[in-house]
Amino acid sequence: MADMPRNTRHLTLATLLAAAAAWPAAAALKEGDAAPDFKAQASLAGKAFTYTLKDALRKGPVVVYFYPSAFTGGCNIQAHSFAENADRFAAAGASIVGVSLDSIARLNEFSADPLYCAGKLPVASDAGGAIAKAYDLQVTEAPAGRKDTRGRDIDHGRAERTTFIVTPDGRIAQTIGGVAPELNVQQALEAVRKLAATRKP
Repeated sequence: MADMPRNTRHLTLATLLAAAAAWPAAAALKEGDAAPDFKAQASLAGKAFTYTLKDALRKGPVVVYFYPSAFTGGCNIQAHSFAENADRFAAAGASIVGVSLDSIARLNEFSADPLYCAGKLPVASDAGGAIAKAYDLQVTEAPAGRKDTRGRDIDHGRAERTTFIVTPDGRIAQTIGGVAPELNVQQALEAVRKLAATRKP
């Protein structure tokens, strides 16, 4: 934990407790499984583009992290933590992509927000939940009347918070779920560093 900068400006006891709450168990893809390729609209620093996992894997391992919704307590914490540690992931040869059922319009705002993604990692729109389901993740509807941290309605479904470490050959090296957002990021960083160590001569 000492290696990971912490920013507690936006953390409250309530958001931490909510973030740590476990989702119902689902049979997410596991170590050794093939990671489904996907192509989706994504946003980086507020600009939309087409993201393809296969293309990203040509450059090294990819951290594919699914999260319930942009601009919500735990997801804000997780995005901020990934952004703070983006250089550390890059140093280990890995890239990051977030995936949620948010619209690309919401993600354009989220990806550019200096408090969260801060233009340091792309976030992809899985509006119908097909990508999440391909990874065997549970997708649920947002409760009626649920609002985000900006007071805006959340009108889309949610995938459970789960991170997959995908190796360049398209296999899952590790699945991380059921932990608080910052711990999710820490474990992902540890995983890509282990992969980097195995690649050294």
